[in-house]
Amino acid sequence: MKKIFAPIILSLLVVFCATAQLDRSQRPEPGPAPEIHLGEFDSFTLDNGMKVIVVENRQVPVISFQLTLDIDPVMEGEAKGYTSLAGSLMREGTTNRTKEEIDESIDFIGANLSTFATGMFASSLSRHKETLVDLMADVLLNPIFPEEELQRLITRQKSGLATVQNDANQMANNVGRAVAYGPNHPYGENTSPESLENVNLELIRDYYNSFFKPNAAYMVIVGDIDLQEAKELMDEYFAQWEPGEVPTMEYPTPTPPDGRTVSIANRSGAVQSVVAVTYPVELTPGHEDAIKASVMNSVLGGGAFSGRLMQNLREDKGYTYGARSSLSTDPVVGRFNARTEVRNEVTDSTITEILYEMHRMINEPVEESSLELTKNFMTGSFARSLEQPRTIARFALNIERYGLPEDYYATYLERLNAVTAEEVQEMARKYIFPDNAHIVVAGNRDEVIDNIRQFSATGEVDLYDAFGRPVEEPDLLPVPDGITLETVLDNYLEASGGKEHLAAIQDMTTKAKTSVQGMEINITTYQKAPNMVRLEMAMGGNVMQTQVFDGEKAVFSSPMGKQEFTEGPEFDAMKMAAVMNMEMDYEKYGFEKELLGIATIDGQQAYKVESVSPDGQKFQDYYHVETGLKIKEETPQGVTKYFDYKEITVREAQEPSFFARLFGRKTTEPVVLKFPSHMETQAGPQTLEMEVTEIKIDTGLEAEKFSMN
Repeated sequence: MKKIFAPIILSLLVVFCATAQLDRSQRPEPGPAPEIHLGEFDSFTLDNGMKVIVVENRQVPVISFQLTLDIDPVMEGEAKGYTSLAGSLMREGTTNRTKEEIDESIDFIGANLSTFATGMFASSLSRHKETLVDLMADVLLNPIFPEEELQRLITRQKSGLATVQNDANQMANNVGRAVAYGPNHPYGENTSPESLENVNLELIRDYYNSFFKPNAAYMVIVGDIDLQEAKELMDEYFAQWEPGEVPTMEYPTPTPPDGRTVSIANRSGAVQSVVAVTYPVELTPGHEDAIKASVMNSVLGGGAFSGRLMQNLREDKGYTYGARSSLSTDPVVGRFNARTEVRNEVTDSTITEILYEMHRMINEPVEESSLELTKNFMTGSFARSLEQPRTIARFALNIERYGLPEDYYATYLERLNAVTAEEVQEMARKYIFPDNAHIVVAGNRDEVIDNIRQFSATGEVDLYDAFGRPVEEPDLLPVPDGITLETVLDNYLEASGGKEHLAAIQDMTTKAKTSVQGMEINITTYQKAPNMVRLEMAMGGNVMQTQVFDGEKAVFSSPMGKQEFTEGPEFDAMKMAAVMNMEMDYEKYGFEKELLGIATIDGQQAYKVESVSPDGQKFQDYYHVETGLKIKEETPQGVTKYFDYKEITVREAQEPSFFARLFGRKTTEPVVLKFPSHMETQAGPQTLEMEVTEIKIDTGLEAEKFSMN
């Protein structure tokens, strides 16, 4: 039996004072590395080339199996997403079992089974291990890749991607990958709704047939099992897996840019920016610099709260709640990434401070106190990780997969504690490139683009969409002669039913419904002229949240309690929401509006109108050029699109009497108003699709309806 991870006791040095009196004027020497007990593992290889690693742990009667393919990343091109879908689709039916039968079998034994592009994972109670392995082998060796399930998965992924355009963090992730790795590297590709349109079963089957081979696979077994049992299970269920040649991939190795670049993805209406400084690094797992570079990154902005980025941007400047950096190792190419989220007005200052701290890592030796604090933090994190048996499995897999020394993890703490301040500075000079980095911002382009241009070596800012694809400057088309802000607003009011009829509304009740995580939520809004509103959110017939503005104060009530506002952003938002038909009296409420031009929204031309509130917040409204109706609005809180305007007859036509007709009085026209029947609202990563189910106008709502007393 291999004893690579046999219990190891690191050297302990106990220093006793010559006298009982402690000299507290001297900083104590750092203590020795704690005693660490690492587990052990066994390994063997099947005749077909599949390598098996067994980590025995009899403490609890559970077991897990993880299959990992050791393959090169695949360029997916215009069909990005197909390898991920291939992995997911494996579980959707085999030649022996339907998807439903697989699900039922897994549920019956209380197990879980998941598949992905580079392998699969399953776990259960150990007494069910043979049933579980039988299911795993069937899913792995006999997938049928049903077309209907592929389309279902594609539809679900598209739905998930719909939120990306309003999620600045995900936008920054996508653009960061795109610029750091480039379009000719698999790490630089991002899945988009358009790329999913190009996925087909031929691509999926070709990927499976090319890469799912036992001679490229590792099976890691952790839990209540011994070596002999593992051999018997693997021989019985996986020995028939046919080996084959696995393709290898070649692509250029990404390198940092010659000078700094600046890229931005637009999140309209955002009041905060996600800021990242990133670039690729050549740092492989187990590299001789890996531990020293990890210490250096932790000093800069790793997991410790004492990281310089956190101390600067949060504690000193108060720009953010958190600022971190990472320096990842990877067998193909690693990456440095420093990241935070800040207010628009300090976006440029934040970039300045991040670059300052990067330069400081290069130019100034780290303080011994900071270095020891960092190493203590990393020692504790390492020790805590050993509490999980899967940690030992991961260590064993890394040793086998990357050819690391057998004592790599056994001596980890010894090498960690030996890192010096000089070595930290050496690592900074080797891996920190403040002047050769990609600066990525995801946020309100109009608010920050001019301020971040200064950091670009060329003075240019590259524009990207939410999925990391380059885009051209979205020039607005000029407004035709005769079209002004007032004509756009007048056309909107006329298209909605007419100024005089909208102004005559005394109260309105709107009922709508949406769904969150499968639960239906009913939203009822009551409005009373000139500026009262009450909003109720209910689930299962029970009101869960109420928001009220009575003309003087805003009150929010929920199971967490009640809050009252007479000033502040919550108050201002409710005050504005309470006003009916703001477009008619925007100047009265201190808003400034400007017609900017004609934009294209989902293939439709719309007049773009920007509003600035009294407190300086900016909003954008888009009015359809042909219909005049509002089709989209962007606010600091999110983006809402309006669809399917429906007509509501407020007052029926009236025939004149005989004498009225005799004197030429005409028939009274009906009063018809238009309201959107569907809305799509994105707030952060969440997208809500709302359907308006009922609108009532002038039902005589009393003022008491808007009281929370």
